[in-house]
Amino acid sequence: MLITDGLVEQHIHGAFGYDFMNCTIDEFLITAKKLAQCGVCAFFPTVMTDDINIIKERIHVIKEAMVKQASNEAKIAGIHLEGPFINPEKSGIHEKKYILPLDIELFKQIEDEVIKIVTVAPEMADNSEFIDYLLSKNIKVSVGHSVCSDLSKANQVTHLYNAMGSFSHRGNSTVVSALSDNDIYIEIIADSMHVSDEVLKITFKQKDLDKILLISDALPLAHSNKKEHNFAGQMIYNENGKLVNKDGVFAGSSLLLCDIVKNLADKNIMTLKNAVNAASSNQLKYHNLKNNLKVYWNDSNKIEKVEFI
Repeated sequence: MLITDGLVEQHIHGAFGYDFMNCTIDEFLITAKKLAQCGVCAFFPTVMTDDINIIKERIHVIKEAMVKQASNEAKIAGIHLEGPFINPEKSGIHEKKYILPLDIELFKQIEDEVIKIVTVAPEMADNSEFIDYLLSKNIKVSVGHSVCSDLSKANQVTHLYNAMGSFSHRGNSTVVSALSDNDIYIEIIADSMHVSDEVLKITFKQKDLDKILLISDALPLAHSNKKEHNFAGQMIYNENGKLVNKDGVFAGSSLLLCDIVKNLADKNIMTLKNAVNAASSNQLKYHNLKNNLKVYWNDSNKIEKVEFI
């Protein structure tokens, strides 16, 4: 067997039927325990664009869950705030009515030390003060739901190719900057639906492997028997593994990170070792996290067992 460190889910909205935008403290802990059995040693609950008071309440609940965690659970490593400081033109399934301007005073209303990543559209501000403020607080700045091509102050991009300025051979864009600048980490949903297999192959040839952050962007429908779920103010449907709203707009993924690693290895898009590194060691190093899990992978690219250390 291949024995590896635990996986890190740095972009996940829920799983097993639990929605991080409305679940209880106990449900967070149940999810954390189930994620550990799927090989995850740490995760960043991802808070969506919503009313600012709901975001504040979610931060409070997540903080409460963090202090109640047991040793056999995936560690809640902090919050990934995906919105509300994004571009309405690239909102995806985010509710436009809750999108806010890039205003430091507005951010201070929800600011908390547990916020570790913020997805933001820098082009929505006239200057970089907002970005500078986030960086001064040691928050990872992730350009996403954006058409910004200047990534000079960013740490990463949010789900490469999805909800951002697309590739063009005649000009710069978010995608072009992310692929050409090897100081930038890239999140990518490698479920073969959000990004095609051919584009995944091109991306992994172009980008240094140690700057690839595999993510699931999993929704509550992931690893759940439910076929639909009210998420971000609208119904999301599971259509043969593809999660979409009534208009066919992609939501997150029905897979978890262990499934995505298996998908890449099964299709020979990445070796199992490289796929695990992009889901594990890259994130552990990037976030300066301590691993507490041994994960045993069998010849079918599945997790055979996990062992806490």
